[in-house]
Amino acid sequence: MSKNLSELSGKKGISDNLFEKLGIAAKESGTPTSERLEELAQEFLIGKANTYGAASFYDFMKPENKGKKAYVCNGSACVCAGTQEKVQEELEKYLQPEEIGHITCLGRCHENGAFQFQDKNYSAKSNEEIKEIFSGKNFEEDTYNVKATKEVLTASYEGFEKHYEVIKNILKQDSKEVLEEIKKSNVRGRGGAGFPMGFKWEACRNEESNEKFIICNADEGDPGAYSDRYLLEKRPHAVLAGMMIAGYCTHANWGVLYIRAEYPESVTIIQNAIDELREHNLLGKNINESGFDFDFKIIEAKGAYICGEETALINSIEGQRPEVRTRPPYPTQQGLFNRPTIVNNVETLAAAYSILKNGGESYNNLGTEKSSGTKLVCLDSFFNNPGVYEVEMGTPLMTVINDLGGGFKKEIKALHIGGPLGGIVPKEKFENLAIDFESFAKEGFLLGHAGIVSIPENFPMIQYLEHLFDFAAYESCGKCFPCRLGTKRAHEMLQKTVQSDYKISRKLFNDLLNTLEQGSLCAHGGGIPLPAKNALQYFGDELEGFFN
Repeated sequence: MSKNLSELSGKKGISDNLFEKLGIAAKESGTPTSERLEELAQEFLIGKANTYGAASFYDFMKPENKGKKAYVCNGSACVCAGTQEKVQEELEKYLQPEEIGHITCLGRCHENGAFQFQDKNYSAKSNEEIKEIFSGKNFEEDTYNVKATKEVLTASYEGFEKHYEVIKNILKQDSKEVLEEIKKSNVRGRGGAGFPMGFKWEACRNEESNEKFIICNADEGDPGAYSDRYLLEKRPHAVLAGMMIAGYCTHANWGVLYIRAEYPESVTIIQNAIDELREHNLLGKNINESGFDFDFKIIEAKGAYICGEETALINSIEGQRPEVRTRPPYPTQQGLFNRPTIVNNVETLAAAYSILKNGGESYNNLGTEKSSGTKLVCLDSFFNNPGVYEVEMGTPLMTVINDLGGGFKKEIKALHIGGPLGGIVPKEKFENLAIDFESFAKEGFLLGHAGIVSIPENFPMIQYLEHLFDFAAYESCGKCFPCRLGTKRAHEMLQKTVQSDYKISRKLFNDLLNTLEQGSLCAHGGGIPLPAKNALQYFGDELEGFFN
């Protein structure tokens, strides 16, 4: 992406940014008018093609979104549960079909039947309850069914004063010493890649700049994962405190929360928590007379899975089309508005607060040598006890399945773990895995976000693969041709064999997967071959009739 566009987008600062104005312009009808796009192009001194190119990318701004009043979840967990056709049918009693769009995913994987109406999410609602929703009745908030074998992230909130006493004490310390405590913990990013957080923070700290940013990547888009939603809505101050710690360690002065449009309740809750911080004079200039300046800004995303990738997210905030950037330079060197930037996901930042509260060594003593601490694991509705579970890293997967999840309600043949780009794990491999990075890598899978989607015995694997590549093609940013073309061609082949007697060339399909894996710029195209290869390896007999 153009460095000049980044500079132009940032000329008014994060408080008055182009992407937010595009979202406001789309609010009334579902898409910005051509006149408004031209006005914004002139205001930010960029071309109209840039504003149109950005707005037309997102689910909640593209012209096709105009007039939509409700959205039905089409995430993998809801698809496997088979609940969504009935939801669609029920909504069509109150809305025209063209007024109903799709959405992926609403983070209601433990209940299914998920949909969004009037900026509020619902799941597992009966026909009568849906009728009441359209008549204006409010329903109780989600309970998440949260349990823990080791409470760190799920530890009880002790109240504002006690919670932020930790931050006040940190601000009395040298920021380098605080960073060393983070490094002692050996915490790795919880968003998928497992990159050491301390190393990333140190790289940003070492960059000279009068402005730096901490971005909380709350664009949790993996079907099966809703742990970030839990933290944003039930532990908002742990997330905000973690961002303040990151800012203090790296000399950043802005914390930006990029929150999914699919999680409207999260935006309200986080804003209320920020307001509470402001009321207690813990934001702004010279916080607690420490010399530390820091403030928050919420950016409401507009529906694009690729924005979970850190450079696409940065482009999104700048109001550019959210395409992946080539690296180097890395965001820690040249990120938002070309300034040094840290991008961490919600769970990673929430962990920072726990680390500083209890000490880096204490955190490092949890888990395994290479995977320290705890992990939030999300179980879908096929488990007898679905919900969010916090477990110590290294906990056997079978313990999660049986002791915590209570086993399955019906026969399943595989678990898709770690989102669409994660591995498809057959039943015979469950005993070989533990909740850590190393065992998953050793067995040829990916822990990722640790969201778990159950694939039932009666769900055809070829149909699941077709669903995955439909998702991958739709969500590709289009920057690199291996992903832009490869995901689409794979979906076309799979769709054709599902709908007819067409047989896919195994050699051609393998070549396509290898091209995606080796030629894509980011993990979207590079990661989607993993579940396909797992399926071909472990479900070859079932898939044999579809390939030649």
